[in-house]
Amino acid sequence: MIGVRVKLTFPEALVREPIIARMIHEFDIVPNIRRADVGEESGWIICELDGDAATVDRAVEWLGAEGVQVDLLGDIVES
Repeated sequence: MIGVRVKLTFPEALVREPIIARMIHEFDIVPNIRRADVGEESGWIICELDGDAATVDRAVEWLGAEGVQVDLLGDIVES
């Protein structure tokens, strides 16, 4: 299991979409939201994504393909 800290930035078209819920269901990832700012036109979340290393990688790729900007913040916590 690893935890990867990321900043997820959502464009206006995705702000109201349940992207995090879909990610949890699809990839069995546990997000730990550390900070967030979500408005009507855009939003961002800083969170740790915990799960199997390969699964976390696939989830990050999926988020990008869905239109979420994913910035890796460099903090990786192994458990």
